[in-house]
Order: sequence, then structure tokens, then C-alpha cells
Amino acid sequence: MRLAIAASFPHSSPEEWARLHREAGLSAVVFPLDWRADVSSIDRYVKAAEAEDLTIAEVGVWCNPFDPDEKKALANRENCLRSLELAEYVGASCCVNISGADGEVWDGSYPGNYSEAMYERIVSFLRDLLDKVRPVRTRYTLEPMPHMLPDSPASYLELIRDVDRPGFAAHVDLVNMVTSPRVFYHNRELAEETFRLLGPYIRSCHIKDAVLDHGLTVSIRETECGTGGIDLACYIREADRLDPGLPMIIEHLPALADYQRAVRYVKGLTP
Repeated sequence: MRLAIAASFPHSSPEEWARLHREAGLSAVVFPLDWRADVSSIDRYVKAAEAEDLTIAEVGVWCNPFDPDEKKALANRENCLRSLELAEYVGASCCVNISGADGEVWDGSYPGNYSEAMYERIVSFLRDLLDKVRPVRTRYTLEPMPHMLPDSPASYLELIRDVDRPGFAAHVDLVNMVTSPRVFYHNRELAEETFRLLGPYIRSCHIKDAVLDHGLTVSIRETECGTGGIDLACYIREADRLDPGLPMIIEHLPALADYQRAVRYVKGLTP
């Protein structure tokens, strides 16, 4: 496992940025610039990461290619294209986004997210994107989400097969696929199924924890690593079994001190 955090230490240079990540016990990073940055700055961050033996785990996109506002949708699709080009240029493990929502909230829950028409739009968009960029060093991936497709290992594998492009692969977020009490209590089996079905395609993972609230109706909340009911040791073992160099990224914590505490916890689970 190459551990990263979805945050960046305050720094005055790319070299300091890379050094601080390495001193924090990390061996991977989320690329801190987007495609609008000048090439010289991008190159400096790439060289700094290489000098500290830090894998560039992902270039994030985080937008909705199917926004109901057509101008926003076009801009978001351009963002996907340029971000994938950036990921290819810097040699990131993956460029990652969500599939997209059938409504105004970019990651929102809508009935249309599961429609046949939306599925066809996703497949068509991904094929067109990958045919334009044809990535070799990186892969375009989708973060599985509880409110849209893909939302399970099986649905992800089906999408990979239907897109049928070598530039499309898998990004894993185990907690995002924990969508019911049954799955929550069997999250170890979910982890095993995920790596069994998607293993050849997995490029990076998010790692976090979750809590199941005991009330009506069902509420499953994301929480800091080590404070919930997810078998993170199993998750890490499955990742290491697949590839000891697979990036795993801790995310969604409010402050660097919280990330550093989570890093210590996760590193304590490693074989």
C-alpha cells in the first residue's frame, strides 16, 4: 500500500510539499494542481514527487458531465477531458470523477440516476472521452457512489465491460458501496468481492470508516478511520494482495491533525 491523504500540507515550493508528505509517512499524493496551471509548475511538482518516491495517486475532477444546464455540462465535460490529459501527462495512477447525476446537485440522489437512458449516456460519454484522449500511462475511473452507478462491484464490472475501452478502469471506495445494514455487517465480504471482481482494473482506493446509526430510518455515516465498523484491516490486506504499491487515500477529514491521526491508525493495520 502507498498511503496518501486528500489534503495538502501548507508549503512554499513543490519540493517542500513533497518533503512534508514523505516526512508524514506517506508514499503517495493527490496531485495538487489542475489542468489550468502552467506547465512549468506542473513539471516542478512531478519532479518533486519523483525525488521523494511519491506515487501520484490521482487527479480529481469532481464535476457532473450531465448537468441539466447545458453550458455547465459542456464545461464539465471539458474539465473531464483536460483532467484526463493532465493525469496522462503527470503519470497519475488514475483520473477520477463520479459518473454524474440526473439533476442540479452534482452528486445528488435522483430517480433518473438509475435509468436506462442515464446508463447509456454514461457509457457513450466515457467511450467518447477515452477515444479522444487514449490514455496509456493513466486510466479514467469513477468513484462508486451510494446514490448513482456504479454502486457495487458487480455494477462496476458491468460498466467496464460495456464501455469496452482499455483506458477505463476502477477506483474503489469501499464505504461508498456500503448502502444497507446487511452490507455494513458484511463489509468484509464486500471487500473480498470487490477485489475478486475488479482486481485487474483497480488503480487506486479511498480509505475511510463508517458508522451505522441504530434508528429509523437507515443512516450510515462516514467517519474517521478506526472510529467505525468497517474492517479496514481486511480492506488493506486485499489491496496489498492485489498490489503492494496500490495507492490508498485517506479523505474527508477536517484538519491536518485529523489526517495525521488517521495515518497512524492505518499504518498500524499494515502487515
